[in-house]
Amino acid sequence: MRIVVVGAGSWGSAFACLLRDRGHEVTLAARDAEQIAAIAKTGRNPRYAKRADLAGIAATTIEAAPFEQAELVAVAVPSAVFADVVDGIPGSSPVLSLAKGLDPGSGERLTTRVRDRPVAVLSGPNIADEIVRGLPAAAVIASDDLELAVRLQLAIHSTIFRVYVSDDIRGVELCAAAKNVIALAAGGADGLGLGDNAKAALVSRGLAEMRRLAEAAGARPDTFAGLAGMGDLIVTCWSPSGRNRRAGELISQGSTPDEAIAEIGMVIEGLTTAPVLQGVSHALGIELPITEGVCAVLAGKSLTHLVEQLMRRQPTTE
Repeated sequence: MRIVVVGAGSWGSAFACLLRDRGHEVTLAARDAEQIAAIAKTGRNPRYAKRADLAGIAATTIEAAPFEQAELVAVAVPSAVFADVVDGIPGSSPVLSLAKGLDPGSGERLTTRVRDRPVAVLSGPNIADEIVRGLPAAAVIASDDLELAVRLQLAIHSTIFRVYVSDDIRGVELCAAAKNVIALAAGGADGLGLGDNAKAALVSRGLAEMRRLAEAAGARPDTFAGLAGMGDLIVTCWSPSGRNRRAGELISQGSTPDEAIAEIGMVIEGLTTAPVLQGVSHALGIELPITEGVCAVLAGKSLTHLVEQLMRRQPTTE
């Protein structure tokens, strides 16, 4: 297939390598002309996924990308700019969203912002650095168009990157958004030195929170027990490379959110998603205590005080 990957961050670069290794004709497109020039000259990304060998992948600016000839456009950009990026993509080729968040302006799932063309989403426990190193991983592709999902599965699946198919695009996208917020809280537990028992309890209740969200939003609860839910939640909350976990850790130790972003040097989707998800929960009339707590901490509340409040909540059934 002729594929354009939009977004030359860590995940966009790693995914472009996966596609190239499957024999596809891949173009990596980004806004920054200097970054693209460096990739074209050296075969390396000067900013992200620096281990990735991008040889054999064309690099160009978004404006010059061959969208009209592409058979697939994979979009790996932050949720805050996703809608603007897809609105500017010409042609009618299918879009595969690699983003993990919600639209901050509307609170909608990102794929709902893709107009008049087929759309799917890929998600799962996919730490970019491990993908670049050739370590085995798995993911799920979801779409309302099951034929499209299967076609993309066959195009991407390999012996090191196992791909499953789902028709629950709503659930997969909500998983991808919510797990980043829980990871911020898990990082906070790490930063306070609360121990593995507390962190495991937090992550388990986070998964219950995600399931509650699924039921209220009309997604399938079992999706939250799969790769996009439990799988991605586990790796995001425990991996040293998990940027949302690391951000939560830094904030718990006194950094501001802006300072955490500067320290990590990458977009922290959970920071964008938390208030959006909070708004979604209020609109659905459901309780998401961990999400509410994360938003309170981001607004300046003491994390230690928040932990005390969560532990003092009324006992209930599991």
